[in-house]
Amino acid sequence: MKSLTRFQLSTMMFLEFFIWGGWFVTLGTFLGQNLSATGAQTGMAFSTQSWGAIIAPFIIGLIADRFFNAERILGFLHLVGAVLLYMMFQSEDFTNFYPFVLGYMILYMPTLALVNSISFYQMTDPSKQFSSIRVFGTLGWIVSGVVISLVFGWDSAMAREEGMLKYTFLMAAVASAVLGLFSFTLPKTPPSSKGEKVTLSDILGLEALALLKGRNFLMFFISSVLICIPLAFYYQNANPFLSEVGMKDPTFMMSIGQISEALFLLLLPFFFKKFGFKITLLAGMLAWVLRYLLFAYGNAGELVYMLILGIALHGICYDFFFVSGQIYTDSKAGSKIKSAAQGLITLATYGVGMLIGFWVAGQISDLYLNADGTHDWQQIWIVPAGFAFVVMIIFAIFFKNEDIAKKDIEI
Repeated sequence: MKSLTRFQLSTMMFLEFFIWGGWFVTLGTFLGQNLSATGAQTGMAFSTQSWGAIIAPFIIGLIADRFFNAERILGFLHLVGAVLLYMMFQSEDFTNFYPFVLGYMILYMPTLALVNSISFYQMTDPSKQFSSIRVFGTLGWIVSGVVISLVFGWDSAMAREEGMLKYTFLMAAVASAVLGLFSFTLPKTPPSSKGEKVTLSDILGLEALALLKGRNFLMFFISSVLICIPLAFYYQNANPFLSEVGMKDPTFMMSIGQISEALFLLLLPFFFKKFGFKITLLAGMLAWVLRYLLFAYGNAGELVYMLILGIALHGICYDFFFVSGQIYTDSKAGSKIKSAAQGLITLATYGVGMLIGFWVAGQISDLYLNADGTHDWQQIWIVPAGFAFVVMIIFAIFFKNEDIAKKDIEI
């Protein structure tokens, strides 16, 4: 790969995830303090990610893969996204805010597949080259937290009271406009299915449903959907929780999770080979239980280390379950329906599973809302901890361990 191409792709990945991390992490805190949103309304706002994930295959399958170069679609979506982010910045109540965040996530979620498609098309050996490009996305997410907490201090207690978190949307809007324009300079990535007939079954990955006939894959599929319910609690409540209990620089502190994600991604192949798929997934599920118990019983004072450890467990929580699950799905699907199988899992988890999870998280947050506007966070975090524990036990009982070929666990 040429040095210029590597620079272009790395910059694309950096901006792609800088934009997402630049407003999504603090969304729950912003909604509660700036727009006086209820837990249910906050759940609605976060659920736009799921609606975007559900609609994304149609945009990719019906438009990007058939008619236009991927880099042009990417540029157009981010330019329109910049306008919607700016409208979110200007919104003064939830009623005005919601249509913009819904429209934005419907446009943004397809870009996650587009940046991957653009990258893979330029690579001669994706298995060796992709990780070194994708890591810039994680770096972009981390840098966004640094900018919010350490550069501008928008998430400090005083700044939150003054409504400064709204500037995260302005920052993301500027970055989105930059990426939108930059995308038109990216290497050309022509449509992959030009002239081919694409069916609804192809778009939704329905041909992969045959995999559900196997007991193991069915249990994995069900567990993947269910574990996304407690996962939604973290995305929706972690930043409001850390802010409310008084942790300093909460957004920057949450970037520890992305650092952990990068480190455990490197450790995953060794753990996978030594302990096998079942134990790896169980470790990921157990990490969710431990994380929420640490949140439930820690505080921003003497027990702040418990909160930091809970954040740091993100690498195990995400990599050991979701990345392992992608590898497992790939190994079970075979070459013919690999894309369909991955699409089906993404639709079921980030679409259906997290859609339910965000709704549940919103209801639980309202249930444990105190009269003074604070929350009973201990009770809130015990709910996903207990749920993740039940899912872990069910998976441990009904999933029979099986070997995965070595070639399938190379990252």
